[in-house]
Amino acid sequence: MALTKNERRLRIKSRVRKVVSGTGTRPRLSVFRSNKEIYAQVVDDVTGKTISAASSRDKDISAAKGSKAEIATLVGKSVAEKALKAGVDTISFDRGGYLYHGRVKSLAEGAREAGLKF
Repeated sequence: MALTKNERRLRIKSRVRKVVSGTGTRPRLSVFRSNKEIYAQVVDDVTGKTISAASSRDKDISAAKGSKAEIATLVGKSVAEKALKAGVDTISFDRGGYLYHGRVKSLAEGAREAGLKF
């Protein structure tokens, strides 16, 4: 029987997470994308702490108008600024099983523009 779209994504996500993990010096930028919103957080997997987080539901971002990809770019810039304030400048990118395309790519490019190094 064929996998559903979500089952397929979770299988890819587990494959990616076997390789990508965040440390204190190089945390992981994790992305979750729903139909309407997009969420990103910088995580230190060794201690299990979230260093910074941003989403399209934040007040300053939700007030902005534009396409979902443009909103994702703003989320990327926001999470990068918060991470830089926390002293993180290098991350490993966890696309969460999604294709590096569309909103996920826009978020990554926004984070790069704001100064994060992948």
